[in-house]
Amino acid sequence: MIAAPLILLALLGGWELYARLGGVDEFILPAPTQIATALVDDRGLLWDNLTVTAGEVLLGILVALVAGLLLASALHLWRPLRRAVYPLLVASQTIPIVIVAPLLVVWLGYDIGPKLAIVALICFFPIAVSALDGLAGVDPDLIKLMRTLDAGRWQTFRRVEAPAALPAAFSGAKIAATIAVIGAVLAEQAGSSEGLGHLMLQAIPQLETARAYAAVVLLAALAIALFGLLALLERRAVPWARRARTEAR
Repeated sequence: MIAAPLILLALLGGWELYARLGGVDEFILPAPTQIATALVDDRGLLWDNLTVTAGEVLLGILVALVAGLLLASALHLWRPLRRAVYPLLVASQTIPIVIVAPLLVVWLGYDIGPKLAIVALICFFPIAVSALDGLAGVDPDLIKLMRTLDAGRWQTFRRVEAPAALPAAFSGAKIAATIAVIGAVLAEQAGSSEGLGHLMLQAIPQLETARAYAAVVLLAALAIALFGLLALLERRAVPWARRARTEAR
């Protein structure tokens, strides 16, 4: 636990020295102390835009969770559907968001709709694939046991497969939480009048680079907080998974 803060302090110290002594213009790379000053001086502006981006991220992850878990369940229960849809699901991730974003803005306008859609699209894939792998990786002996007890397909799914897949689903959700902020920034830069992505887009041409980096710091803090929240929920929801990992060590 002590090593991480020490490494962070060493990185920040090296960054500060390089920014001050390395001959790099502060408009290209501000020093950590300048970023800290921007966090204080622009705290009102940053906070107002942070609340907008945080709302987009939270709602987008929620939409992705519901859609991803439903699709994973459907693909697991109906194998022909999986063979038909899974390749399309993988291929969909090769489409750059910068291509899709303007089209979503045209369809959904400049309100929160396209932002939610972009965040959900980015978060959807890791959640769906992780949950699907978790469902497919259930111990076959448990499935056989349920069959010997005359359990139906839906009972087996509800009582055995879905609970066993929860750790994998949480892993996918934690991955999604870390990339959701990227989706929100891309969405805001594609068409928005508020949010940290919009603030960064404005700050850099105005040579307010420290303000843009301060926005990045807040985005990183938001992603870390979401990751920690999901990790806490995982411990509460699936305590047996943590015990199993501890025993495996």
